Amino acid sequence: MFLQVGGPSWVVPLGRRDATTASQIAANNQIPAPFSNLSTLISMFASKGLTARDMTALSGGHTIGFARCTTFRTRIYNETNIDPNFAAMRRANCPLTGGDANLAPLDLQSPNQFGNDYYRDLIARRGLLHSDQELFNGGTEDALVRTYSNNEGAFLRDFADAMVRMGNISPLTGSNGQIRRNCRVVN
Repeated sequence: MFLQVGGPSWVVPLGRRDATTASQIAANNQIPAPFSNLSTLISMFASKGLTARDMTALSGGHTIGFARCTTFRTRIYNETNIDPNFAAMRRANCPLTGGDANLAPLDLQSPNQFGNDYYRDLIARRGLLHSDQELFNGGTEDALVRTYSNNEGAFLRDFADAMVRMGNISPLTGSNGQIRRNCRVVN
């Protein structure tokens, strides 16, 4: 599926063990919130052994997919580092109250195609999530966002490399977890 939308490929180690349960609390504590600022994003990725470059590349995964109104409402109504036309367009489907589950594409230009349009959106101040726009907001990642916006090959290479590094975070070993017969379901 990932390759069908234009994403890169990378080598995935076989025989990895998967957990048999998931924890929403752990996910909420370990995955940055859509309201996070740049320093929080960098520190949360660093706590997992990933660099700021990895974080900026992996954030490009937001080139596909959608976000709920509750995750971007504050941005489109209260923030100033946003294209006013973009904010107005998003407000049409995300009222100040209600409509919490209404969806908007994370990448305005090509929400169903994996590519570097996400970074072009950031430069144009059309990042949907606060945490996305933080990557291009006068901070340390601005130059890399510009690079990715102009060089899709660099983005795709860095994304694939960062996916490998992310896949190597705390792998389960020994008798922990299971090697799945079907990766979509617990054995």
